[in-house]
Amino acid sequence: QVQLVESGGGSVQAGGSLRLSCTVSGYSNSNKCMGWFRQAPGKEREGVAAIFFGGGNTYYADSVKGRFTVSQDIAKNTVYLQMDSLKPEDTAMYYCAARQYGGSCLGRVWADFGYFGYWGQGTQVTVSS
Repeated sequence: QVQLVESGGGSVQAGGSLRLSCTVSGYSNSNKCMGWFRQAPGKEREGVAAIFFGGGNTYYADSVKGRFTVSQDIAKNTVYLQMDSLKPEDTAMYYCAARQYGGSCLGRVWADFGYFGYWGQGTQVTVSS
């Protein structure tokens, strides 16, 4: 059974930091694209960042570039999303996603939630002003 388990959400003030974790079990995500998405109430799910697990290439939405960092721990089968300089508009439910089959993160494919077949349960991030 494939599981993506996220943790690390919470409430912070603007300018603060949080680190989200996503641990994968039940399948090999080696050399597969993994993404972080977020969804605020009343808004569409938005691709935030992605990493090609194993190779380590990273990709970011313009809205978070320079503030968020996606990384991996291959030994722990875990990806992280370090979020710094948080803004109230970053408030959302954050989801980890994994590509079910092969395929890179190149171009903007990683920003399409339909590109991913496995999803975590989500973790809430709330940033107050």
